[in-house]
Formats: sequence, C-alpha cells, structure tokens
Amino acid sequence: MSLINTVFRQIFKKRLHEIGQFAKFPFEIQEGQLKMLLKVSQNTEWGKKFNFHSVKSIEDYQKKVPLQKYEEARIQIDRTRQGEQNILWPENIKWFAKSSGTTDDKSKFIPVSKASLYNCHFKGGKDVIILYLNNYPKSGIFTGKTLTIGGSHQIDICKNAHSGDLSAIIIQNIPFWADMFRTPPANIALIPQWEKKLEKLIPIVLKQNITALAGVPSWNLVMIKNILEFTSKKNLLEIWPHLELFLHGGVNFAPYREQYLKFIPDENMHYMETYNASEGFFAIQDLPGNEGMLLMLDYGIFYEFIPLDEFNNYLPTTLHIGEVKTGINYAIVISTNGGLWRYIPGDTIMFNSLYPHKIVITGRTKHFINAFGEEVIIDNAEKALQEACNNTGALIYEYTAAPVYMSENTKGCHEWLIEFVKAPENIEYFISLLDEALMKLNSDYEAKRYKNITLDLPKVRSLKKGVFYKWFSEKGKLGGQNKIPRLSNDRKYVEELLKINEMV
Repeated sequence: MSLINTVFRQIFKKRLHEIGQFAKFPFEIQEGQLKMLLKVSQNTEWGKKFNFHSVKSIEDYQKKVPLQKYEEARIQIDRTRQGEQNILWPENIKWFAKSSGTTDDKSKFIPVSKASLYNCHFKGGKDVIILYLNNYPKSGIFTGKTLTIGGSHQIDICKNAHSGDLSAIIIQNIPFWADMFRTPPANIALIPQWEKKLEKLIPIVLKQNITALAGVPSWNLVMIKNILEFTSKKNLLEIWPHLELFLHGGVNFAPYREQYLKFIPDENMHYMETYNASEGFFAIQDLPGNEGMLLMLDYGIFYEFIPLDEFNNYLPTTLHIGEVKTGINYAIVISTNGGLWRYIPGDTIMFNSLYPHKIVITGRTKHFINAFGEEVIIDNAEKALQEACNNTGALIYEYTAAPVYMSENTKGCHEWLIEFVKAPENIEYFISLLDEALMKLNSDYEAKRYKNITLDLPKVRSLKKGVFYKWFSEKGKLGGQNKIPRLSNDRKYVEELLKINEMV
C-alpha cells in the first residue's frame, strides 16, 4: 500500500505546488477566477444584463452587479428548474442541491452545474486526499473503504429537475475511480428513510475493511451507536481495526469530540474538517491540530467578505481576499461556476491566518440571538458550552437556544435546551460556567448581564433522550446534512422541542 501512496503522491505533486501558491498569490488567483467566470458567462442572460464583457476590475464588478440573497436569486433559479437554460450559467443544469442550511419548511434549491460538480466539489474531494497523504504518507486509507452516509435525492418530474442533498448528488455522480473506495453502494446510501438505510447498511459495512468515515458528526454518531448496539461491541476498533480518519463537516466537531474518543479510542485516529456547502466546496483543514481551514482559491469561486457589523447596511462594504483582516467576523459573498453571482449563502467566518488565508466558521447571518442587543453568535455559544462541559465533565448530544422575552414582572434571558449524553452533576454550576464564558467571549452579552439589569442568568433545560431525533423525524430531516439551528431569535424551535419533550 505504501507503493500506491507513493504513486498517488507523485501524481499529486503538481497539485500540492498549486495549493502552495495560495500563500504567495491569493489576490492574483482570485482575480483570475473572477475573470474566468465573467468570460465564460458573458453570453448568458445574466451576463448580458450586467455587461460582463465590459467589466475591467473587481471594483467595476462590485459596482455593476448587486448583492443577492436566495430570495433575489430565486426567480432565475426557479426558471432554470423549469427547464430554461443559459440564464445564470452556460450549461444545461439539471441538478439542484436542496439546501440543508436551514430547517425552514421552504427549501432552497442551489444549482449544481457540471463545472461546479467536477471543478469544485470533486476537486475538493481530491484535494482532501492529497493534503491528508501529504501529512500522513504512510497512511493505509487505500487498503479499505470510506463509509459515507448520503442523503436522498428525488426526480422532480413536473419540472424535469433532479434535487436532493448535496451528499446524494455527489454519490449519484461520483467518478468510478472514487466510487471504488467508498461504501455502501449508492442504492443503499441514497435510501431516503434513515432507519431503513441503517438497516440495509449495517450488515454490508460490517463485512468490509473501513479505513475512514465521512459526514456530519451528529448523524455519524447515531450510525456508530446503532452499529455498536447491533454488534454488542464496545468501540469501532473492535470492528474496524484499521480505521484511521474521520472527514467531518456541517457542524462544529468540538461538542462531539469526547464521544468519538470513546467510540474510537486510538491516539492515531485522525480528524480532518472540511467546509463543503451546497453552494460550493470552500475550505479544508490542511494541517492536523490547526483549527483553521485553508480557503481553497481556485475552485471556480470568487470570494467577497462583508464585515458583519455592516451586514444590514443598505450598501455594505465588500472586501476581496487581499483586503481582509484576522479576528473580524465576515459574511461570505460568492460568485460561482454554478451560476450564483454575488450571492450571500448566510455563513459567517473569521480569518485566523493570512498568507495562507485560513478560516474558522463562526455561524450564520440568521442564526444568532439578539433579542436584547447582546448579539450572541454560534461561535460564542460553541466555545461557552465547551468551557462548561470541560469543567463539569458533561457531554452534549444536541442543543438549541432562544430568548425568553421580558414581561411586566420578569427580565429577559436565554433558554438553552440541551440533550445531554452525560449530564453535569450540578446543573447550576454548569449554568454559571456557561454564563461566565459568554461574558468573557461577548462584551455586548456582558453589558446586558451587568447586575442582571437587562438579562437574567440563562435557563438550561435538560431534554429527555431522543427528543431531537423525534423532532428531525417529524420534519422528515433524518440523516444527511440536516441540523437544527443552534441559536434562534424567536422561540419557534424551542417551543416545538418542549412540546415533544412533554410527550416522550
């Protein structure tokens, strides 16, 4: 197998050099990506409308083309789903990623062109392996298979469009050489019913040599627990002794780390984060133990960044890769080879390194709590919960939080619904640690908590086991990349979960 690794490393040597150029010429690479996108799309309906052929610079592009959220882009996307072509991108687009970035009843349908599939998503998958083998040249990952749980896809007969989770679209279209190294077979991976998928999947994968797992930490954890229950084994290494890698993304891994260390008790097990959204493959953790993910600059995506404190401005500042700074929250803006132009996907990031540019995901533009001017974002929540867990020995399976609004006789506060794997012995101590950590991380929260004038101490409700699973089941969102909003500025999700908790 070392021979195979050597062959692969020789093939990938050129690509490693290209990735190395990200640190030296990030602006030039990104400028080239924009020029390519504009040239390819200049004869589309969108390209003619905004005179792509006349754009001379990034500043010119920003002046001519407006920023868009999904609501603005939806008209053109829906027309494409109905069969019209050459509107946003000069391809016959038939695949649409049903966005799991929201749990709203209405779904977003993100166009997936052939260019975005092969030059972005599949290219990202190859780069993950390249970077992993570069860090671990003696890896045995190719001696077995990568266990990947897909979502589901369906054919929209009325509109002649295929839609589904991005993971399902990738599995459906995966090149044969890559399919050789993954499991289970597509017909099982794409079963839409989560329980039925696990029932069919487990007998197959137990007979195989699994060397890697890939997917969202929460749903992989559900699968792992089912496998261990089915086999009566204590950990996965009793089943797959050569397991060495978990490629994860979709949610913050920190709340799940302790559980994975329990189920895969091997100091040589590697964890590698990726940032692969419906809109594109954005970043890869290129160095083990380094929190930041390398922003991939040559996937047919041109990036802009809006400082979060300007996000709601009528004409916010938009910065290119050469203008960003570390330690500032930015909302991402993308123009892609899938036909998204100055599109705001809703993710927020922060650079923790420049040259090379590395990012950490800090949350969503819509998923925060700001009912009292406290501006608590997901990054604050994740770090504060981790601090509380580290000091109490608690383990969290799922959580969400929302405001409790002021009344005539009560102050406002935040209510946290947590399903613990291991609950803290002293919940009041856990709450105090959570509160203190939030105040250290967020000066606005600290100001509102000062002497309990505006905000009272948080409330934490420990939910019964299985409440979040039942919520996902009722929403038809079991498996795939589905996740509940961690933070919400209203009480919709909290009230739904509390109702289920009473019935369980």
